Amino acid sequence: MAAQQQSVEEFKGQPRLPRFAVPRRYDLTIALDLVRSTFSGAVEIAVDVVSSTRFLVLNAADLSVDHQSVWFRSQGSDRQETKRPSEIVEIDADEILVVGFDDLLPIGEGVLGIRFTGTLNDQMKGLYRSTYEYNGEKRNMAVTQFEPADARRCFPCWDEPALKATFKIALEVPSDLIALSNMPVVNEKANGPVKTVSFEESPIMSTYLVAIVVGLFDYVEAPLPDGIKVRVYTQVGKSHQGKFALDVAVKALELYIKYFSVPYPLPKLDMVAIPDFAAGAMENYGLVTYREIALLYDEVHSSASVKQSVAITVTHELAHQWFGNLVTMEWWTDLWLNEGFATWMSYLATDSLFPEWSIWTQFLGQTTSGLRLDALAESHPIEVDVNHANEINEIFDSISYSKGASVIQMLQSYLGASSFQKALASYIKRYAYSNAKTEDLWAVLEEESGEPVKEMMSSWTKQKGYPAVYVKIKGHELEIDQSQFLSDGTLGDGQWIAPLTVCFGSYDVQKKLLLKTKVDKLDIMELLGLQEGKPGLSEESSQENAGHNWIKINVNQTGFYRVHYDNELAARLKFAIEANQLTGTDRFGILEDSFALCVACKQTLSSLLSVLSAYREETDHIVLSHIVTVCYKIVKLVADATPELLDDIKLFFINLLQFPSEKLGWDARNGESHLDVMLRGQLLVALARFGHEKTIKEAIKRFHIFLNDRITSVLPPDTRKAAYVAVMKSVSISNKSPYESLLEIYRQTDESEEKVRILSCLTSCPDPDIILESLNFLLSSEVRKQDAVYGLGVSRKGHETAWRWFKENWDLIEKRWSSGFLLSSFIVAIVSQFGTVEKAAEVEEFFASRTKPAFARTLNQSLERVRINARWIEYTRKDASLGEVIKELAGRGA
Repeated sequence: MAAQQQSVEEFKGQPRLPRFAVPRRYDLTIALDLVRSTFSGAVEIAVDVVSSTRFLVLNAADLSVDHQSVWFRSQGSDRQETKRPSEIVEIDADEILVVGFDDLLPIGEGVLGIRFTGTLNDQMKGLYRSTYEYNGEKRNMAVTQFEPADARRCFPCWDEPALKATFKIALEVPSDLIALSNMPVVNEKANGPVKTVSFEESPIMSTYLVAIVVGLFDYVEAPLPDGIKVRVYTQVGKSHQGKFALDVAVKALELYIKYFSVPYPLPKLDMVAIPDFAAGAMENYGLVTYREIALLYDEVHSSASVKQSVAITVTHELAHQWFGNLVTMEWWTDLWLNEGFATWMSYLATDSLFPEWSIWTQFLGQTTSGLRLDALAESHPIEVDVNHANEINEIFDSISYSKGASVIQMLQSYLGASSFQKALASYIKRYAYSNAKTEDLWAVLEEESGEPVKEMMSSWTKQKGYPAVYVKIKGHELEIDQSQFLSDGTLGDGQWIAPLTVCFGSYDVQKKLLLKTKVDKLDIMELLGLQEGKPGLSEESSQENAGHNWIKINVNQTGFYRVHYDNELAARLKFAIEANQLTGTDRFGILEDSFALCVACKQTLSSLLSVLSAYREETDHIVLSHIVTVCYKIVKLVADATPELLDDIKLFFINLLQFPSEKLGWDARNGESHLDVMLRGQLLVALARFGHEKTIKEAIKRFHIFLNDRITSVLPPDTRKAAYVAVMKSVSISNKSPYESLLEIYRQTDESEEKVRILSCLTSCPDPDIILESLNFLLSSEVRKQDAVYGLGVSRKGHETAWRWFKENWDLIEKRWSSGFLLSSFIVAIVSQFGTVEKAAEVEEFFASRTKPAFARTLNQSLERVRINARWIEYTRKDASLGEVIKELAGRGA
């Protein structure tokens, strides 16, 4: 259509902005009124008009644009030639601002000027307010959260990752406050109670990485070897809690500078703890924002798991300074390039800084999270089509992060660490200060490695799901067959190029192969270099040889797939577990695959329990931690399917966990490992939940000592949750005092971790009336919005209560938690717990007139989980040998 005939209508409902004009530089001034929670601003945007148009179309949302203030001036024209628009249309549904002129705009450079005002919202997106206390007085701070598409709520802009520009920012703020942005302060001018803080112009960057924080802070700082200052900002009086994160940041930056062979791109790095923050953290260029619990660590008041989580979060955000900020995905379809890589890099860096944490073994938690979500028919490919800004939040999920990181781990393992690192450094150099797509990364990796990376990896990123590799032994051959694994038991039609690793009887004998077809065979004799007729290889092999006769596929779980062994191979692996011949990662993998096959009704609960019984002498932290997770799921299943066996199954699990728990005890020992400290808490919580009387008695005793003396050493942060779970088991409407005591601790502490810990225990009690009271507490002003989701882990007896509460409060919940994945967390927590087809229909009916694009996928996934649960429950009821197996296991003792 000729530009002269353009109309506003053609810009409506489009997934992307038109490219008639692209921004080059933003000159942005914002004046903040923190008392009234308002702001006003002016922006001058240098644009390149690249094709014929009489319209400029950019993003704006929740702003009042002063139509009289809008002007456009072409380069070289004097002030008299400033054009005023003939029409300005704000299209709320698409969050765009259409500025139309009578005549075509000249091709070439020009400047667009706009004035606007807005409100510091309480939705934790755009430019928003967070609250904190200073000298007993409640105050507001101003914070930005622009990812994925909320810079438009702060100033009119071309709010897409590919439309990079430079930013020159000035802020007008109260004189007593600290103002931070991406770049260092270049000038500060006081004018009575107000000052204007001007920042250096930024390098070229995407709008979602622009950041502003204004409030009262203390800080700690340390320099990099080249003099660049790194600071951690905290609430006043908490700066000592920033020291650990500061130390991690300095070391991680040095590591990344070396790994990517590219210097840190900015002149400073600030990290800020924000009291109200929807995500865990946000990698804004040079000004990284965090929830307090994700950045602050206190030697006395923080648990070992929080220490680890801070290290992983900080290293994740700093990896983004290269992978995401310097090189940015072209569009949200490739979000995984940012998040999958930053997740993987965070483990690489944390392992380098804290080798004693066995962090790569713990990475299996990421793989499991990705595998479980991706086994749903309602999953999505890693490279996911995004057609509208309101769909973006839903893809910040385990596919983009955990599956993304896991397929990177699989690829790195296949190509080798050195070749992979060189390729990444080349990729960062080649695309620095610009944008890239997934194909660009594959091309560089292929160049560097000489391997068919694009062909192999496209099968993992362009289609959803993953294979189950079915393995059976026939004579001297392994027969391998792949088909898509789905938790609902159906067979998908996906096919993958899967890098398989196989080892036989010993980790010294390994083979790598690419499974490119649906079916393949492997000659075991050839693998071992053995002669025909050598004993101990066939399925008839004697029991004495079985210990050295096992075959493990997916060695150390580096591949993103599941393995289903035939009965013979499964029995050999069980023997190898009992004989302690497998690594912790492989023991983890065998249990996880067995559990997943059980959920999909490809294996009975009886046979899963038989596998579990092989772990009686388990001591490895990550394996025990996973056993606990699997035990919780099985207890829930048995409670729904065969409640008469519930006491026996709990007894079996108590016997299974008692040995490692008693070995660790309640009290810390000198010189014990970080992993032991974390494991102690997990085991004690599990024993309390399963009703182990000795644990519960000890927990209650310690809780009462702690109530009278908050700094006692008998209940440190690492074991506190076990005590809280134990005391909540006895709570009822007629015995509320332990519940009231927990609320008292909640109200008295200013530690974010402690508040979250208490919220996660309040709804674990068996009394529905107390559960309802706890759920209502989540809606009160005493609970920060970001923390409410921690209180949704309702005990089984409270599921119906929680569902009724959810329906009654839906309008409030939807309004208050509208910003993205927090609302999705409510849906997942409340809906996914059910296990009947009737309940799925009831949930569907409730949402029939309430579904929105922002949570449609999450709702469908939750409904699918309910149907999977229902099928699993029915299948378990038909397991004829289950009662006998459980009673036998329960009677065996530890």
